Amino acid sequence: MRNHEVTQRNPLLNSDGTLREPGWSRQLVQIYDREKIKKRKTRIKEWDYYSVISNKHNIAVCFTVSDLGYLELESVSFLDFNTATEHTQGNMAPFPMGKLNMPSTSKEGNVYVKNKKLALEFIVKDNKRYIRCDFPSFDDGKGLKVNIVLDNPDEDTMVIATPWAEDKKAFYYNQKINCMRASGKVKYGDREYEFCPDTDFGGLDWGRGVWTYDNVWYWGSGSGMVDGHRFGFNIGYGFGDTSAASENVIFYDGVAHKFDDVVFNISDNFTDDWTFKSSDGRFEMEFSPIIDRNDYTSAANIIVTDQHQVFGRMTGKAVLDDGTEIYIKDFLCFAEKVHNKY
Repeated sequence: MRNHEVTQRNPLLNSDGTLREPGWSRQLVQIYDREKIKKRKTRIKEWDYYSVISNKHNIAVCFTVSDLGYLELESVSFLDFNTATEHTQGNMAPFPMGKLNMPSTSKEGNVYVKNKKLALEFIVKDNKRYIRCDFPSFDDGKGLKVNIVLDNPDEDTMVIATPWAEDKKAFYYNQKINCMRASGKVKYGDREYEFCPDTDFGGLDWGRGVWTYDNVWYWGSGSGMVDGHRFGFNIGYGFGDTSAASENVIFYDGVAHKFDDVVFNISDNFTDDWTFKSSDGRFEMEFSPIIDRNDYTSAANIIVTDQHQVFGRMTGKAVLDDGTEIYIKDFLCFAEKVHNKY
């Protein structure tokens, strides 16, 4: 059955390292254990990525901590939609291969990175997520300091376990958490922004798995308020065998509404308008880009990431499971196309 929902709590992997039950779930039902992976450590990819968008100030901040086997990568971004400008800066180190101790679940465990350039931490405690960042050299010494709190009640999320047909021991276990109310402060240069939980929201992309070498993916996400209700979405496709389930979900007041395939219609110029169309008619959107956060990274042309994460405003219709139509207009969000060789 398409969009198979996993409901039984079991280990994610079989004893031979293959994925036990491909499909989607509302929480991390399947248990991830790095030690059960039957591939070399350089093939294991683990990351936490947070994006926090302030509708109050018309800005966003993004944070990544990742162990890509060959490469440790931290990335921090500040985006200003008032001026259509952004700055992204990070740190790389070779061959972490588990040294970052990325947690095996998003529900507990913390992530810490501290070096000469950057202090970055993600803390999970009492249904809240704390993002703290101190990056003195950010943007030619302007500096970035962040202390954000995300409210994370026990609600539906999007979790998907995806295999690859060409490699039975490759898999991607991914959770997307949307619509987390954001509070706290961001200081960038001489300006300070205070986030408001009535208007500002964060999202988490939590990924663990073994990837094949060369992949392209499409992903879009947004969180905000629509007519007094928390509304969000996660859409995506492009890698692995998704015959068991897609990752396409509409969130409405903490409940996930699953729908089928979606197509991103993008020109070669990423700042031209995009459209999104689902095969079941439940997600029909137009997207007007503001900023293309284009980030190209290459390590000896062996590890390559070519990323176009485009922030902009979406307008259109989403349909809930009961047929209720939700209309959004100028909804601040992002969508991306990424090509990775790693």
